[in-house]
Amino acid sequence: MSASCILADALLPDGRRVDVTVVDGVVASVEQATPADRGTSGPPGGGESTGGDGDPAPAPAEPPEYHDLGGMLLLGGLAEPHAHLDKALSAETVVNATGDLIGAIEAWHGHRGGITTENTMARALRATEIAVEHGVTAIRSHVDVGVDIGARGIEALGEVRRLCRRLVDLQIVALVGVPLTGSGGAGNRRALAAALDAGADLVGGAPALDPRPAEYVNVCLDAAAEAGLPVDLHIDETLDPDARAIIDLARGVLDRGFPHAVTASHCVSLGMMRETDQREIAALVAEAGVGVVTLPQTNLFLQSRGRRTAPPRGLTALAALAEAGVRVAGGGDNLQDPFNLMGRGDPFETASLLVTAGHLLPDDALRRVSASARDIMGLPAAEARPGATADLVAVDASSGREAIAAAPGTRKTFKAGRLVAHTARRVVVPGAPWA
Repeated sequence: MSASCILADALLPDGRRVDVTVVDGVVASVEQATPADRGTSGPPGGGESTGGDGDPAPAPAEPPEYHDLGGMLLLGGLAEPHAHLDKALSAETVVNATGDLIGAIEAWHGHRGGITTENTMARALRATEIAVEHGVTAIRSHVDVGVDIGARGIEALGEVRRLCRRLVDLQIVALVGVPLTGSGGAGNRRALAAALDAGADLVGGAPALDPRPAEYVNVCLDAAAEAGLPVDLHIDETLDPDARAIIDLARGVLDRGFPHAVTASHCVSLGMMRETDQREIAALVAEAGVGVVTLPQTNLFLQSRGRRTAPPRGLTALAALAEAGVRVAGGGDNLQDPFNLMGRGDPFETASLLVTAGHLLPDDALRRVSASARDIMGLPAAEARPGATADLVAVDASSGREAIAAAPGTRKTFKAGRLVAHTARRVVVPGAPWA
C-alpha cells in the first residue's frame, strides 16, 4: 500500500530524529531519519526512478504529500475537551460588569436571545480556525439550549462541524438551561430533546443553577441513557467546599450502571475540601469511571474575586484525582467572552497554567491537553507511533517543556496525515548582536 504522507526529519519528545509515514490517516511506520535526508526539500532519492530495463517506471497515481520538518518537534495532535464556541469572541459586545460567574451568566443571558445564527456561526468558525492553527485536531464544545433559544445553537454548530469536518473532530454538547426539574422545567426538557434530535453528541448542563441539583443530574443521565449518548456536566464550579454534585453524578452512574462515558467539568469545590474528603470522593469518581476536565484559565478568572487575602486558585484537586487513578484532562473553556476575557485558543496556554498554578510537571501537563483529552473525548490515540491516528502537530521547539513555555508561532497541524494549517513566525531585529 502506498504512503499518503511522509513527515521527514521530525524530532520526537524522546530525542529521536525520524521519518514518519502515514497511510490512510494512520501512522504506518516511524524510522530513523538518515543524515542525508535532513534539510532536503523533497522525498529521498530525488532522481527519476527506472524500471528493470532502464525505462522510466510508471509514476504513482497520487504521490504522497512530503513535508520536511527540519527537526521540528512532532507531538500528538492537541485537543480541546471543553469549549463554548457559541459564546467565543463575544467579549467586546457582551460585557460582564462584575467579572464573576453570576455576572457572566447574567450578561450572556441578557444578550443571547438577540444573537443571530449567522453571528454564532461566524464566531464559532473563527474560534475553530484559531484552534486548528494552534495544533488542535479535536474540540468538544458546549452549546446553550433552552426555552428562549431552542436548539438553534446546536444547529449552528452542526453546520460548523460539517464545514470543518476535514480539519477537526467537533463534538457538540447540549448545555441545557434551568430550571430542568419539576413542572417549571418541562420547557427545558423539551428543548433538550429537540437538541438531541438536532444532532447533539452529548447531554450537558449545570446542576448547581437548578433548584434541585441532584434531580437535575438524574434528568440528564436518564435523557442520555434513553438517547444512548455520553454526558458532560458542569460540576461544582464554586469555591464552596460543601458543593458536592460530583457525588450525585458518580453515584447516579453507579446506581444505574450507566453504560456511556461521563465527564465532570470544573470540579472546583473538590480542590477546597479537606484532603480526607478529596481522597474519598476521588475514589468514588474513579469507581464510577467518570473523567474530569479542569479549566484553569476561566476558573482563575472567575473564582476568588473579592478575596484579598490568600485567594484560592479555583482548580480541582489534581493530586487526589491522580492518586485515585481518575482520568483528568485540561481545557481552555471560554475564549474571550463574558466568562473569560482572555484566551488565545492555544492548549499550550492551558498546559502552562497547569504547570504554574496546578504544579504539574511539563510532560504531565502536555499529556492533559493531548492524549488525556482525547481519551476523555472517546477518541483513539494520536501520536507518532505505528497504528496511531495521524492527528499530529509539529512545533518549532526542542522539547515539550519549551513548547509549553514559548508557545512557538511556527507550527504545522496534520489531520489524518493531511497538512491543514501552517503558521510561521519571522522576527527581524536589524543590528542585533545575536543576528
